[in-house]
Amino acid sequence: MTSPAPHIPVLLAPLLRLVAPVSGRWLDGTLGAGGYARGLLKAGADQVIGLDRDPLALEMAAEWGAAWGDRLILVRDVFSNLDRHGQELQGVVLDIGVSSMQLDRPERGFSFQKDGPLDMRMGAEGPTAAEIVNTAPEATLADILYVYGEERASRRIARAIVKARAEAPIERTLQLAGIVERCLPRPKPGQVHPATRSFQALRIAVNDELGELHRGLMAAERALAPGGALAVVTFHSIEDRIVKRFIQARAGKAGRANRFAPEAAEDAPRFEPVTKKAVGPDEDELATNPRARSARLRVARRTQAPAGEIAGADVGLPELCGKTGG
Repeated sequence: MTSPAPHIPVLLAPLLRLVAPVSGRWLDGTLGAGGYARGLLKAGADQVIGLDRDPLALEMAAEWGAAWGDRLILVRDVFSNLDRHGQELQGVVLDIGVSSMQLDRPERGFSFQKDGPLDMRMGAEGPTAAEIVNTAPEATLADILYVYGEERASRRIARAIVKARAEAPIERTLQLAGIVERCLPRPKPGQVHPATRSFQALRIAVNDELGELHRGLMAAERALAPGGALAVVTFHSIEDRIVKRFIQARAGKAGRANRFAPEAAEDAPRFEPVTKKAVGPDEDELATNPRARSARLRVARRTQAPAGEIAGADVGLPELCGKTGG
């Protein structure tokens, strides 16, 4: 059966409540199936710029978006470039990670539930997951699985991948999922599929998702007008940690790593947090959209301070560094 989840934007109701009143010009940096863009337009946005790197998302939006006329502008680009497409915005919304629309299409290669080519690209450019799996050194594969997927058995899985690809190229999703499954214990009832973390890690590597997130947050800072809202929905702890630390740092509340160190001079805060803690789904949303279970929403408002740069290390951006699991 086909899940209705692709058409249900996660945490839309609390997002609209936290950014209210909605007016002016907004940018949806991860358009997908258009749930947030339509929600913003219905809530009162004068115009929404819908940005996505996925050509399929824009093809679909050309159909449903026609009803909104020039209130909806469609742009194909990565969201790290969002400030090139809008300035003095009243709001920026980002829904980080893979969409159900992508997961539900086996030919995209994101899911281990159905067989398909091992692709995983959100756009049409760059190396596929198959290219990484079949050419990366064993240590690099282990590093990707450990850092981006938090997979404890990263070295064991990487070793098995290298052994398998020596016999035949790994080109299909179920082929890779089977290799990973054989490296791990059978999951207990209620546990995630053994290949979940490995597929997540490869997808992040293929699309440079965490680097995009870091650069996208800085682009939003450059694009937002004073008082403009930044709303970010994430789906796993690595993403949420980056967003949390970015908002803390830009609000001047990052703290000091060493409490005995002298306090460094701080710039004027560039954001004011709206959410003290990440907002998750309520029971009603979980009942209608199970995909929302791991979703977390954080919101902040732009101040009048000039935009600037912030290093990846300062927001917890993980780096491939050779420290791998067993």
